[in-house]
Amino acid sequence: MKALFFDGYKAEYREDLPVPVREPHQSLIRILLANVCSTDREVLKGYRPDFKGIMGHEFVGEVVESGDESLVGRLVVGELNEGCGSCIYCRTGREKHCLDRKVIGMSRDGCFAEYMTLATHLLHVVPEGLAPEKAVFAEPLAAALEILEQVKIDPTLNAAVIGDGRLGFMCAQILALTGIDLTVIGHHPDKLKMFEPYAKTRLSSDYIGSVPGCGAVLPAYRKLAADEQFEYVVEASGAPAGFDLAMNIVRRMGTIVLKSTYAGRKDLDMSLIPVNEITVVGSRCGPFEPALKLLSEGKVSFPDVELYDLKDWQKAMDSKAFKAGFDFR
Repeated sequence: MKALFFDGYKAEYREDLPVPVREPHQSLIRILLANVCSTDREVLKGYRPDFKGIMGHEFVGEVVESGDESLVGRLVVGELNEGCGSCIYCRTGREKHCLDRKVIGMSRDGCFAEYMTLATHLLHVVPEGLAPEKAVFAEPLAAALEILEQVKIDPTLNAAVIGDGRLGFMCAQILALTGIDLTVIGHHPDKLKMFEPYAKTRLSSDYIGSVPGCGAVLPAYRKLAADEQFEYVVEASGAPAGFDLAMNIVRRMGTIVLKSTYAGRKDLDMSLIPVNEITVVGSRCGPFEPALKLLSEGKVSFPDVELYDLKDWQKAMDSKAFKAGFDFR
């Protein structure tokens, strides 16, 4: 079968890989559409150095074989993380944090292929009438919904989303549904226009001032009044500098939700977190059923995916479109 295989150093398009054979607890899925995620690009940069296998984790497909016969022929999307089923994390509803979990496209074969197997309990049936082109957004939208699972949002306060890309757009739409006073901060005026139906927008440069140093004027974050700061800050820029901005604009006793995943380390003045009593919440995968419901009811909307043939994977990875992906139909 056709697949995009990562050998630990680089990706390679192949047509000689066997169709996977499902285990009893798994289903075999024929992939219809698969989207490229920023995490896939990070894998290529070394985010998962021990991984070798088929890339990809955002998909919609048709069940071909399953121990649950009611799923055969149904369109499905699927969660990323399969736990061992017996550890403390799996037994307490935290399967995605199982120390022995298998993550599609990052520690086991993923969806950038014509077929994939996945544990049947991780599958979610696509609602009748929801097109595959929309359903394929379920996984990243679920990640945005995780914010509301983790943080009790007071809609009478205010919030900011840092990042004018795909993840920021999803997080902004989810937060906008709460009715909160929302601001999106980004680098690109053209991208920020897309957010205007949901939020106020600001350029990140609006928060940069200057300080003298070594005979030159150096950029630095402006000192903000409390009214200029935000109770909740979602960092979804995908860049280390996003966390610096988040620390500058969050109110004392406020909350930063860190959605970005990137390969690299960061220096941080840790004293600011306890002194200002800031809560930092790491946030990853989220609930699929409400994501599919929102998509099905049209309460969130996203630009069309820019689709490629799998052999043109490099073009998809390099694409500047809102979302790029692969069409296997």
